Amino acid sequence: MRIGMVLDATFPTDPRVSNEADALIQAGHEVFLFCLSYSKNFRENEILNKINISRYYCSNLTYKLSALAYTFPFYKNIMCRKIHHFINHNNLEALHIHDIQIASSVFKANTIKLPVTLDLHENRPEIMKHYKHVNSILGKLLISPSNWKKNEEKYCKLSNKIIVVTEEAKTELINRLLIDKRKISVYPNTVKKDFYKNFKINNKIIERFSKKFVLLYIGNTSKRRGLDIVIKSLNKLNIEITNLKLVIVGSSSFDKELKTMAIKHNCVDLISFEGWKNERDFASYLSIAKLGLSPLHSNLHHDTTFANKIFQYMSFGCPLICSDVVAQKNIIDKFKVGSVFKSGDEIDFSKKVIELFKDENKRKSLSVNCIDAIEKYLNNDVVSEEFVKTYV
Repeated sequence: MRIGMVLDATFPTDPRVSNEADALIQAGHEVFLFCLSYSKNFRENEILNKINISRYYCSNLTYKLSALAYTFPFYKNIMCRKIHHFINHNNLEALHIHDIQIASSVFKANTIKLPVTLDLHENRPEIMKHYKHVNSILGKLLISPSNWKKNEEKYCKLSNKIIVVTEEAKTELINRLLIDKRKISVYPNTVKKDFYKNFKINNKIIERFSKKFVLLYIGNTSKRRGLDIVIKSLNKLNIEITNLKLVIVGSSSFDKELKTMAIKHNCVDLISFEGWKNERDFASYLSIAKLGLSPLHSNLHHDTTFANKIFQYMSFGCPLICSDVVAQKNIIDKFKVGSVFKSGDEIDFSKKVIELFKDENKRKSLSVNCIDAIEKYLNNDVVSEEFVKTYV
């Protein structure tokens, strides 16, 4: 089948898109990808890892209008023309929409009524409530999460198939929309085998942290990710764990507040802000980590999604310390790969870290469970099996 994926972003950037495309290609399909370039100098067409890529120019103004995709019709109309060309030019047999933002454009452009799969990368209407630009004065006037939610529901009902990231997201959608569960498939953002089997180690990173008990955090550091409670707990933890080091690999606009918090709580020396790193360096950080952190604050979005980092931690046998938001708690409970603390509770967080610090045998057992879960159930080869059935 000739499947047209539509992504209103640059490529390659999103591993979910490339992983899904790779799974479909391995299943015998042809994948054509619509994506954007924010620069006027770009390669319009190329084949990358057997994906037939078609790039279309997107101006800075058009990019900004994407935030208003369900307020004004400008973004929808601009993208519709590009997508219509993409559909007609590639003789497609099915469409696969990557997330809700571009959905209205695709449905308008799909004049020949190709079957549509809507791939919800996250619960966008819920998570956008926490975005800075949505909570600005202008954002509150122009951007309505409830309107995005109405459109999400509209296009879910119009789609032939829906893809979500967790079983919890599937259940939430079924209960909210009262739709047939057979219409929805689950494709979590797990890791490819290459991630944990074919990697290179940066010895400089290993040497810097080899004598430390490393608490590792990988990914976006925004407020809702929960690093504030980790930082507040460090001095207490350091009493028990004298060689403690919190290593943060990632960044966000909230970093300034986190660094100010570290000064306030007198724990600057206990933290290494590494900034954003290329994924090729992750293996080195994962190799020196004793515990992997995902301290997400509780909200409806976090209850129904996985942070990619938990699978990255697990693939290297790194036990998890996670907050009790539903989806990641269920992973820990099911596969016995770490400890869970009450979201937002720094005392409970400290307790769980100290318990695992003092029990090396427990950490070793959890580490074995992590690797076993990834190898048998949670690597990308395994989770792709249900996904490719969408196009049978």
